[in-house]
Amino acid sequence: MMSSKAPVTQAVRVLRERKVEYTEHLYKYEEKGGTTVSARELGVDEHAVVKTLIMEDENKRPLIVLMHGDREVGTGMLAKQIGVKKVHPCDPKTADKHSGYQVGGTSPFGTRHAMPVYMEASIAALPVIYINGGKRGFLIGVDPREAIRVLSPTLVNAAA
Repeated sequence: MMSSKAPVTQAVRVLRERKVEYTEHLYKYEEKGGTTVSARELGVDEHAVVKTLIMEDENKRPLIVLMHGDREVGTGMLAKQIGVKKVHPCDPKTADKHSGYQVGGTSPFGTRHAMPVYMEASIAALPVIYINGGKRGFLIGVDPREAIRVLSPTLVNAAA
């Protein structure tokens, strides 16, 4: 039985602290279901569901990449734009350690360690985005301008 009460995660605390208006969306999490499942469960376009990916460069410096749910990160394109040789996804255990969240429930808000944030530029043009709220099966709906205000991301063009 799924709880109908949204959790108060570190991400939620940050959003409340920064006075961000957002909506809470709980859904039945499916292992390895990704944004396809969350978009289906919420009845929204997968393009508006934003993945929070923890990656690292060739020197193992972690970074956050925000990408449309229906697109992949072109790691070569991203590396070139941010001035590093290589970018690759962290393994789940390392990603959890950097973010403080469990993979599948990673939010860019309220991460354990501060990391640079890179956002696919076209996300900024959407009227609303659905992004992880810090727990598996929990997305928040937010105006991308508010996400930009709180996260101060560098906008990139790295969708593949």
